[in-house]
Amino acid sequence: MPLPGITARRVPTDRLRVNVLEVDGRAGTPVVFVHGNVSSSLFWQRAMLDLPAEYRPVAVDLRGFGDTEPLPVDATRGVRDYADDVAALVAALDLGPVHLVGWSMGGGVVLQLLRDRPTGVRTVTLVNPVSPYGFGGTRGADGEPYDDAGTGAGGGAANPDFVRLLAEGDRSDGSPLSPRQVLLTYYVKPPFHPEHTDTFVESMLSTRTGDAHYPGDAVPSDAWPGVAAGRSGVLNTMSPNHFRLDDLHTVDPKPPIRWIRGADDQIVSDTSVFDLAFLGSAGALPDWPGAGTRPPQPMVTQTRAVLDRYAEAGGTYDEVVFTDCGHSPHVERPAEFDAALREILAKD
Repeated sequence: MPLPGITARRVPTDRLRVNVLEVDGRAGTPVVFVHGNVSSSLFWQRAMLDLPAEYRPVAVDLRGFGDTEPLPVDATRGVRDYADDVAALVAALDLGPVHLVGWSMGGGVVLQLLRDRPTGVRTVTLVNPVSPYGFGGTRGADGEPYDDAGTGAGGGAANPDFVRLLAEGDRSDGSPLSPRQVLLTYYVKPPFHPEHTDTFVESMLSTRTGDAHYPGDAVPSDAWPGVAAGRSGVLNTMSPNHFRLDDLHTVDPKPPIRWIRGADDQIVSDTSVFDLAFLGSAGALPDWPGAGTRPPQPMVTQTRAVLDRYAEAGGTYDEVVFTDCGHSPHVERPAEFDAALREILAKD
């Protein structure tokens, strides 16, 4: 399934065996690509091939995705299981300080790496990243949680029909909740149709399902919307009681950060259609108690607030917005993405 010029291999580390994609013959400055939720390294292939020869692109499959060893995910550590796995891979390959590129959930993973190991980071590129305050269950620019239980977030927030079709390996376009249709409706901005759609569907279908992986365990709640964060699996890693990066501005050193996003993203947005509170405000979920107690999560606003503090504390960042683009700028606008990525890599 890799494109010509791309090679896959499994690398043993001191944590697990990690599948990586690499560009044949490259031995330059390392650039590590981290994919998002319900995907794998296969989404990065064009971006890897487009980089000039002086860079060594390495795209990783996170645990539970692609061909990496599917160890269970301890969500009480936030995304640290993933971040520590990537750090172990960097050590096993003896890459030294690396450029980090993270998409969606992978953006949270690379920010966690920056928070925990800043001396190992040359630059950070965030591509439509999850909010530094997680996904669901918070209000306002400062990411105030609804409560201490992660209500409104976690494994119970996933659509059960999508989870079922994912587990069944559905490759059709017969349901609006099939992986193929979710890709074409939400990962990219319609009517864009990726050149390698079938590959991307296979990448999505590599996601392991269940309580230990996607979506994670579900915990009922007496408070609206009736679910709270569990302790294992993918979505619970991003619940606000487990994942919160409000001290990113304290890291030292502070490498440059570039934030690239599609203006029409429906997944990571101040009006995300995957945020239960937004769905309630739009009338798609019953009994929404109102913006006073359950406002939609302003995900983009929260990311900007955290990065503003990073800059005020002596770091640097910039925000690059692609108009008429959805959740996947590296897929939808590859040439422009490549240009934007090269600019930040050159700042090292």
